[in-house]
Amino acid sequence: DLDLRNVSDIPAVPPSTDSTPEILKKALSGLSSRYDLRNVSDIPAVPPSTDSTPEILKKALSGLSSRWKNWWIRGILTLAMISLFFLIIYLGSFMLMLLVLSIQVKCFHEIITIGYRVYHSYELPWFRTLSWYFLLCVNYFFYGETVADYFATFVQRREQLQFLIRYHRFISFTLYLTGFCMFVLSLVKRHYRLQFYMFAWTHVTLLITVTQSHLVIQNLFEGMIWFLVPISSVICNDITAYIFGFFFGRTPLIKLSPKKTWEGFIGGFFSTVAFGFIFAYLLAQYEYFVCPVEYNSETNRFVTECAPSELFQIQNYSVPPFLQDVLGRETVNMYPFQMHSIALSTFASLIGPFGGFFASGFKRAFKIKDFADTIPGHGGIMDRFDCQYLMATFVHVYITSFIRGPNPSKLLQQLLVLQPEQQLNVYKTLKSHLTEKGILQPPLRG
Repeated sequence: DLDLRNVSDIPAVPPSTDSTPEILKKALSGLSSRYDLRNVSDIPAVPPSTDSTPEILKKALSGLSSRWKNWWIRGILTLAMISLFFLIIYLGSFMLMLLVLSIQVKCFHEIITIGYRVYHSYELPWFRTLSWYFLLCVNYFFYGETVADYFATFVQRREQLQFLIRYHRFISFTLYLTGFCMFVLSLVKRHYRLQFYMFAWTHVTLLITVTQSHLVIQNLFEGMIWFLVPISSVICNDITAYIFGFFFGRTPLIKLSPKKTWEGFIGGFFSTVAFGFIFAYLLAQYEYFVCPVEYNSETNRFVTECAPSELFQIQNYSVPPFLQDVLGRETVNMYPFQMHSIALSTFASLIGPFGGFFASGFKRAFKIKDFADTIPGHGGIMDRFDCQYLMATFVHVYITSFIRGPNPSKLLQQLLVLQPEQQLNVYKTLKSHLTEKGILQPPLRG
């Protein structure tokens, strides 16, 4: 007799009952929902960032609309940052490493500060102290690995460093374990869930900042060109996408970032690929940019001297038939690295922006405009480098997959730290191998 066409005939579903044991109900009856992370309204709002624009700029641009005022502020500060970047490049690779470390620490500070502000009202014990302690531990591990890989001859001459390098990973683990135990001891009743939440916050921040900055430095050791071209491509894409979007933008690109447009995205792509191709050609002509960065233990300095590999030697390439009429030639002379620059620039302009979209989603989740107000018109340091970290990982994977071969210099450094008996065994094995291949003449028997 049940007619499914008549909704009133369908029996009502009985409401679910509360199956929580009475003993739990009594035990939790005094708790407030304040500590339930499922309630979004419990999360305190982050205080808005202040305007850090210099007064002289405010007065000079006071007659402009807010749109054009922001344009000029961003433009002037962008030129200032690019000029400073070129100055640091001139000062050498060591200063670039210090720059990467400084940016890493500042980005970590900005992200951790957001977490501290959001949950400041809960007064979580030791949160900031443990966050910075873990930053110190992770940096000690990664930079210790770098020292062991690239400064072997320097370490060999100092007994104290030999001990630290030999037991480096054990020391690093011990340091981290100490922080882990400190966190467990800091757990307080009614704060458990929030404390574990912030523990995860700290570790994800370390993954984003420290790990990626380590990869940036690894790329730098492969040659300054592997550092400059990717970073400059991301910067170029940011600038050109902003310019194209500012003047021609009409079609929204993604809801996470309403100011981004398809016109800016496409214009940035073609501009970045062209820039990367030309910039790679300019840098590939100089040993200073193409040679691996190595530490000279005799002069205690970083050096970039080598015979450039085939990657940085002019080669003759045949032009595809459909481009011969356009270019008016059948062959072109170019550096092989320029072909790789196209791959780097393509990633920087098509995939790199997703790092920025990710950061935009993060900021929207916590209802903030910028990570900080360090740079007027730009926001915080993290706002400028959100795409760079994604780029650093890609470049490192690209080098290890398609470029890097055996490194004789690094292998020699590792051999020099072996014991004399081990070095002698390596020598005998290598000599025997070269003799079998006919490269060395077998010893004459008298």
